[in-house]
Amino acid sequence: MADIKKIICAVDFSDYSPKVAEYASMIGGCVNAQIVVLYVAPSLSQYVGFHVPPSSIESFVGEIVTGAEDTMNEFVKDNFKDLNVQGKVVTGYPAEEILSIAEAEKADMIVMGTHGRKGIDRILFGSVAEKVVKSSSVPVLTVRPE
Repeated sequence: MADIKKIICAVDFSDYSPKVAEYASMIGGCVNAQIVVLYVAPSLSQYVGFHVPPSSIESFVGEIVTGAEDTMNEFVKDNFKDLNVQGKVVTGYPAEEILSIAEAEKADMIVMGTHGRKGIDRILFGSVAEKVVKSSSVPVLTVRPE
């Protein structure tokens, strides 16, 4: 039987994130695992050089991270009762950061939502969940929007 001691629960704070948290909470509670709730804020580093001073971008990202940390604290409090949970906010590209944090934390499982993009959106933006599933060395549970 698989030994699950740590779960990464990747959320984007959308209306669907509590559903993803519900799955991570259920699994984590059943196996007494630690849950790391992860939110990846955009780094916006790709916009440096577009006539926007880097200091403005850094300031804006700082504000996003501060707001995300406050949101994370509320999200953890509202969605994970009596469990061993840690909230974490990082900046970067979501798929890369989810995989990187899962490896750094020595996670045994990743739980994340999918947005079910179709057509041109999927071609242009790809799927974070798809990238994580294809590249992860640990099992990934994807939760689809209803």
